[in-house]
Amino acid sequence: MSEDNLVAEDVENVILRGRILRKFTRDPRGTRYEAAGDTRDGRRARVMCRFLPSGVLLVITAYEDEE
Repeated sequence: MSEDNLVAEDVENVILRGRILRKFTRDPRGTRYEAAGDTRDGRRARVMCRFLPSGVLLVITAYEDEE
């Protein structure tokens, strides 16, 4: 996140207002999701995340989309 100058609000915006691009179901640790959306300043970004058994959403990584 730091190299792409993304902050927590950008990640939140992608998760809440973006869309799920892919769902990875073959991971023994649980299903992962790749979400894509816009940051607060209009850049495209992607977020990889998963739900923990407790229901908490774990953000694995976030990066600016270069496409």
